[in-house]
Amino acid sequence: MTHDHTSGTLTVGQHDTELNERLSRGLDEVNFPATGTTAADQGSLSVKYVDDAGELIGGLTAWTWGGLLGIEMLWIRETSRGDGWGSKLLTAAEEEARQRGCDRACVSSFTFQAPGFYQRHGYVETGRTRGIPGGAEDVHMFKQLA
Repeated sequence: MTHDHTSGTLTVGQHDTELNERLSRGLDEVNFPATGTTAADQGSLSVKYVDDAGELIGGLTAWTWGGLLGIEMLWIRETSRGDGWGSKLLTAAEEEARQRGCDRACVSSFTFQAPGFYQRHGYVETGRTRGIPGGAEDVHMFKQLA
């Protein structure tokens, strides 16, 4: 079968929620069979701390998939940094991931952020992406949760 690759419409724009969802479904059709997983093996995870006034002290967002915890974001408000909140968030996320059957975790952190924080918590560097604005690098890390 031949396809005419000269017809159609190419568009470039901002975030497209519908496109994002369609691409995710398309990738799932490839990824699940290739990894022996299903949609039931995926989940999202969040941990947050708020103060007595209801203001956010910090939070962590992540995903789980087939035994892997993937940390997306971890942030602590400036006035609360250095008070151990990051460790509490990370420990809570790892514990929840273990309860979900995860035995490993991954995260990346820019060199101007907190790769040392994750390394102090047992994460080991597996590689770097160069070219981050300002001359920084993105440090990719992995940890066994068992």
